Amino acid sequence: MKYAIALFFSLPVHLLLLAQDGITEKQFLNHEKYLSSDKLEGRFPGTKGHDKAARYIAKQFKRLRLKQWNNGYQQPFSLFIKPQTNSVSKDTVHTQNIIAYLEGNDEDLKNEYIVIGAHYDHLGWGGQGTGSKKKDTLAIHNGADDNASGVSALLCIAAEVAKQQHGIKRSIIFIAFSGEEEGLKGSGYFLNHLPVPQPAIKLMINMDMVGRLNTEKQIYMGGAGTFPGGEALMKKLSEGSGLNPVVHAGSVGGSDHVTFYSKNISVLGLHTGGHPQYHTPEDDFNLINSKGAVAVTQYICKALLAITNYPEPVYFIPQD
Repeated sequence: MKYAIALFFSLPVHLLLLAQDGITEKQFLNHEKYLSSDKLEGRFPGTKGHDKAARYIAKQFKRLRLKQWNNGYQQPFSLFIKPQTNSVSKDTVHTQNIIAYLEGNDEDLKNEYIVIGAHYDHLGWGGQGTGSKKKDTLAIHNGADDNASGVSALLCIAAEVAKQQHGIKRSIIFIAFSGEEEGLKGSGYFLNHLPVPQPAIKLMINMDMVGRLNTEKQIYMGGAGTFPGGEALMKKLSEGSGLNPVVHAGSVGGSDHVTFYSKNISVLGLHTGGHPQYHTPEDDFNLINSKGAVAVTQYICKALLAITNYPEPVYFIPQD
């Protein structure tokens, strides 16, 4: 506990205040409203709506002047889709992860990377073969919580961190994954085609469904024990946030961070819990708890800044 508290207080005060106060409901909801709108038709890989979401995320990264690899923010790859799913005519579609980064300012630690990400794909119009809970219903699955909420949080955090990039020690990779709903394909592709050596990736923070904070104000997380002082740090950071963190050392879960954990990379997977609208056409913008989503996003931003500026080594600790 003393180790984690010392790390927490080693973070510059102005960075903590930034994470606490810089993210607004308006900012979050602007992203959320667009990403979960009918015009994107559920963001199914290989569709125009999915590509619109990709361009939107890349545009936000560009606006923030985040750095890019290989002269672009897109990391294209191919994805197998069951024929005729969501009216996709081919069994292989072209999709892309959207990636950007900020370089750290410590001469040594800038060669270490903290990854923060969220998947932006969803189920399109649903139906057979998509994971919809209403397999016989063809209707747009907007995925407002799953996972427009995670991507909205990612973009808000990127905007706040970019304002204070000169105070960051380690480098940060921001990534919006495609193909999560098809079996963590985007994160798998990223790890097999890393822009940096794998040992340089020290931690992956994943946000998947963070827009429906419950009345108990519980933010759930798995993997807090996979890096030094993680459990104590995440509890300490919640003070004054109004949140009640449910912190698990293990219980890594089933989203994109699992791919990193399987490669012996420390992870932190965060979500606000399940609900009856999960994987149905009813997961819509009007059900987002915007105040709760902002509180969660601020909390995650503080965690990112704290870990990015850890004065001690960040290394993998396996969990049962």
